Amino acid sequence: MAFPQSFVALLQVASITLKALKPKETDFEPQTLGEHIKKKRLELGLTQKEAGKQLGVTLFTVINWECSFRIPAIRHRPAIRQFLGYDPEQPAPKTIAERLRAKRQELGWSQKEAAERIGVDPSTWSAWEIGGTVMTVAHRRLVARLTGLAEAEVHAAMQYQWNRLHHRTTRQSKVGS
Repeated sequence: MAFPQSFVALLQVASITLKALKPKETDFEPQTLGEHIKKKRLELGLTQKEAGKQLGVTLFTVINWECSFRIPAIRHRPAIRQFLGYDPEQPAPKTIAERLRAKRQELGWSQKEAAERIGVDPSTWSAWEIGGTVMTVAHRRLVARLTGLAEAEVHAAMQYQWNRLHHRTTRQSKVGS
């Protein structure tokens, strides 16, 4: 049977929704240590569980770091630096205090552990890290060895720091002597 030309075939209208996993966005500037870990993990195509194995932690630890629920403990920092291939937290240290802190973190030591390893009181180490003066020659030698600086450089920096803290200038020092 032939249909007259005035008839039009009716097609049912159906709404179709295509679904697919959205690719993870790695084009962002990480602001936190957790974001650095997440970006590297995504770039490597790793799951959080796989990244956790490489970092020596659990899946849930990686989740907590990436979501900034927790900050990685100092003991995990060496593994994180190795995983990332750089240290996102440490710009080039300039002062003795910054160098001490950077070296301690590089080694994954707490302040207490660093103090024990070089044979000083933990409060002494803590004071040095916040910019306190390294007073004795023996301690300056230890600091120089640990930071890779020359003993004379550590001595000069501490002398300058002492004079600045006590408002002494070279002219006042000469007048008083």
